[in-house]
Parts: sequence; structure tokens; C-alpha cells
Amino acid sequence: MTVCTKGYMMNNDEYYMRLAIEEAKKAEQIGEVPIGAVIVQDGRVIARAHNLRETEQRAIAHAEILAIDEACQATGSWRLERATLYVTLEPCAMCAGAIVLSRIERVVFGASDPKGGCAGTLMNLLQESRFNHQADVTSGVLASECGSLLSDFFRRLRERKKNVGGSSN
Repeated sequence: MTVCTKGYMMNNDEYYMRLAIEEAKKAEQIGEVPIGAVIVQDGRVIARAHNLRETEQRAIAHAEILAIDEACQATGSWRLERATLYVTLEPCAMCAGAIVLSRIERVVFGASDPKGGCAGTLMNLLQESRFNHQADVTSGVLASECGSLLSDFFRRLRERKKNVGGSSN
């Protein structure tokens, strides 16, 4: 299906990924790594979240985990069957585990993660046949935009650290 928004056409995956990108930008505004997630079930957004690891000082405060928790509360069930998770960065091992355990049907991600991606890059926990659930995976949706958010964030962070370090000498 294709939708028209702001004067241009995009498919549903791009539309919902743009919502995830909005979440990632919220994370960036508060100094968090810009990763955002949206969960859609039966054509309706049931959860939105962004990274809060630094803000909450909790290792598990990844966008996907927070979105899954919100979706479970919204549906009143830990089973998120018929749900699609849109996330700007390929899920890590922890998030992939939560996706499998919550029975999310489909995962759509933007940028691949060569250092921690567990949806096909380093390994594919989402489609591991030995688990009792597998998720369909679509990768690379708005990958350039998702990847730029991250690379720009880390470039600015390195520049700030360099400037702070350089001014004290």
C-alpha cells in the first residue's frame, strides 16, 4: 500500500520508519544515541519509543525494549502477534531476544549494525529455526537517513570530546 504524505508518495514501511526516525530525533535532542522504534498492529501505531539508556542509566532502556513494553501494556498481552516493529537500527542480541519472546511477527529496520546486529548482520536471531518463534525481517528501509542520524551524532560527539580535551591543554 502507498500513502501520500507531505506531497510525496511512500509505502507503509517508509511511512512508519519515518515515525521511528521522529522518535530517534527525540533521543538525539536529549543527548541519547538516536535510535527510535514504532510498533504497529492491525494498521494502528500501538507504541513509540526512543533510546533512554543514558537518561535512565539502565542498560535495557533500548528503543525496542521500551516500545515492546509499551505495546504489551497497550494490548494487555505479552504476545504481540500481528505486530510489526519498525526500528532505525538493526536490533542487538537483547532486543532480538525480546522480539522473539514477544512473538512480534515482522521487524523492519533501517541501518545495519556491523558491530551488534542480530537480524542478519552478525547473526540472525530473529529467524533462528531452533527458537519457537521467528519474525519476518525487512532491512534497509530508509537506511541512508537512519545511518546518517547515527554517524552525524557520533561525529559531533567526537568533535565535542576533542574540543573539550584540546581546550584544557
